[in-house]
Amino acid sequence: MSATLFAALTGVLAPATAATAAPTAPTAPVPTPAPDMDGVTAALKAAMTNGAPGAMARFTGPDGVRTRTAGVRDRVSGAAMDTTARFRIGSVSKTFSSVVLLQLVDEGRLELDAPVNRYLPGLLPDDRITVRHLLTHRSGLADYTDAMFAKTVPGFEAVRNRVFTYQELVDLSLAEPRTTEPGAAYKYSNANFVVVGMLIEKVTGTSAAQQYEQRIIKPLKLARTSYVHPRARIEGTHVRGYLHPDEAGAPLVDSTEQTASWAQTAGAVISDPADLNTFTTALMRGRLLSPRMLDAMTAVTPTDTTGTRSYGLGLRRYDLSCGTQVFGHTGTVQGYYTYAFATRDGRRSLSAMANTSNRGAVNTALGGTLEAAFCGKKTTRSLATRPAEADLPERR
Repeated sequence: MSATLFAALTGVLAPATAATAAPTAPTAPVPTPAPDMDGVTAALKAAMTNGAPGAMARFTGPDGVRTRTAGVRDRVSGAAMDTTARFRIGSVSKTFSSVVLLQLVDEGRLELDAPVNRYLPGLLPDDRITVRHLLTHRSGLADYTDAMFAKTVPGFEAVRNRVFTYQELVDLSLAEPRTTEPGAAYKYSNANFVVVGMLIEKVTGTSAAQQYEQRIIKPLKLARTSYVHPRARIEGTHVRGYLHPDEAGAPLVDSTEQTASWAQTAGAVISDPADLNTFTTALMRGRLLSPRMLDAMTAVTPTDTTGTRSYGLGLRRYDLSCGTQVFGHTGTVQGYYTYAFATRDGRRSLSAMANTSNRGAVNTALGGTLEAAFCGKKTTRSLATRPAEADLPERR
């Protein structure tokens, strides 16, 4: 019986053992495409063809840093575009603000799904609007910049030197009809991140500038990044910004000096390409947020019908033609378009800038740097074939 039992057992078990031990074919690693820097240059030149005085890009990857420039950073002096020069990064500032707020969530000082009015009593007319709704642009708060910049240059000149309080900007938003029910749909609004700034200052008892400095700028040694609101100048070597008027053929307006008080924590940070690469890389590598918060930040929902553009918590995700996903933000402020993105593992990053605005074709062309840098030469379609997403109302 023992012999029979042994035979029976071996007869049953042998095939299973053999199946377990069968070798499996190794999965070939997907090669990372080399950046197409000629394609990056072509995108920068296309930005110039469409109306930018100059443009630049800086790519970081396993093989080091690569930079490209085109045109000028100053139309008067003729100074060439310079990747060490600082500029206004516009709505890339939203990712800075989101990082600070999510650190506060990690510290237990506020909750993502709590009503905003719990922390800022009576500020908003709807207790259903949560902190998460702000960070995902799903609050329904109207974007006050739609009316503010209905006429581009006159609107800008009216606020160029003005200093707003957060409350004044919120009041401008609340004077307009709400765009959606809380949580119902994505609708981009600068008002959301003005309220984020108010939350940061209420919870910490200090200024947003101090929080940027303490939590991001100093730890990452971002020597050329600052939040100087409401000072109007950009110190040191910088790119001058040029705003296109609405009227065809009208001369460009130098928009470099401004308080950017109309934007504040929605868009008033100043930086340079190297610091932006460092920031996006550090963020994706988990140096700024816990794994739990970074997962929350990068959990996105689509923002358009293509399904290739999505938004998380103060963070965009673009799905490129080669299958690569990049996370970061776009930025528009008078005279500047910016892209700052990195892969989810933080191994590759790109920052790009063109020194004009109110010229959507420039913004779209500049977006072509993403495809070239992250997908290389063998791409089947281009991100630049779709209009760039707007961070600010534009008329041209």
